Amino acid sequence: MTLRSLSKKLGVNIDHVATLRQARRAIEPSVLEAALDAEQGGADSITVHLREDRRHIQDADVFELIEKIYVPLNLEMSVSPEILKIALKVRPAKTCLVPEKRQELTTRRVGPFSKKKSLFRTIDAAFGEKRSK
Repeated sequence: MTLRSLSKKLGVNIDHVATLRQARRAIEPSVLEAALDAEQGGADSITVHLREDRRHIQDADVFELIEKIYVPLNLEMSVSPEILKIALKVRPAKTCLVPEKRQELTTRRVGPFSKKKSLFRTIDAAFGEKRSK
């Protein structure tokens, strides 16, 4: 067994649980219950994508997850200022910036990323300031 194989971790993305809930306009299935089930099943982290249009994961889901799960939360997030404010409040273990357009059914690549360096630096600086306080 190599060191690399020992470091593998299982992350579980639970977005589609929220997609079902939103499509049904219901309170079930529960995003939190799915996350807790994943934890009990051995997940090392939980991933959710907070889109600007709130198509599936809702703000309340993110706040509830950060309070009630024990494994790290990976927040995939739109690059909008509103979503950044939420991320800075909840302080997820990891973030993944996902450029998106509201009219897309699924997120597609919006590039080139080299043109977004100043935006990434601004976001990185915001997280750095928050870490130091």
